[in-house]
Amino acid sequence: MLKVKEVEAKSLLNRSKIFDYCLNPYTGCQINCTYCYARLFMRRYSGHSEAWGEFVDVKVNAFEVLKKQLDKAKKGTVWISSVCDPYQPLEATYSLTRCCLKELAKRQFPVNIQTKSKLVLRDVDIFQEFETIEVGLTITTDDERVARLFEPRAPSVEERVRALEIIHSSGIPTFAFVGPLLPGNPERLAERLEGKVDKVFIDKMNYVYSVKGFYHQLGLQREMTDRYFREYKARLIYELEKRNMNFEVLF
Repeated sequence: MLKVKEVEAKSLLNRSKIFDYCLNPYTGCQINCTYCYARLFMRRYSGHSEAWGEFVDVKVNAFEVLKKQLDKAKKGTVWISSVCDPYQPLEATYSLTRCCLKELAKRQFPVNIQTKSKLVLRDVDIFQEFETIEVGLTITTDDERVARLFEPRAPSVEERVRALEIIHSSGIPTFAFVGPLLPGNPERLAERLEGKVDKVFIDKMNYVYSVKGFYHQLGLQREMTDRYFREYKARLIYELEKRNMNFEVLF
């Protein structure tokens, strides 16, 4: 059972090693992906005894804290989010991500959004107010069965692809984050993404040790080897190049 707690945040806009800033309206994530790197440390960091995926702290003062920080912050790219999905189901109730986006748009801070949720479509109107923005969906496989195993509470692959298509057609720059590479068909995945994204990012499973038992349970020992990741990457790159699609490999 999910434990939801409303909390007061001291800081919302924090320095990041990937972009200038990161912004997490929530601590914890309902989507509960088995491979999420945040599950390795966030429970200890947040002081929760519940398992990852079973708690979410809602930063109810997020907008007020962000507004104060933006008054003093040097303009830079804001990554939404680094250790939670900004459009996890609770966002439909609390709208913290939407409120923060409105303030960021007002100040014209560049934004990079990464999510697995079709709820992102709700905010297309705000995305169009930004001079610089990228909106991406994480799509780790074309196989719906595999996605349900590894991403049990995420929208379907089909729904994510459709969300990218709608956002892209509205004139917003989009990307697909294909990482970690989960078992699937890279040729079919490239076909499904064609015409819906401006760029594809490719990454492997970087925390194999943390999900090794899960792979073994599913009989997927080969699919967590370096050889598998290299072969999958090569096939995906071939398809993307054949379709003249932009991409970046992160491993």
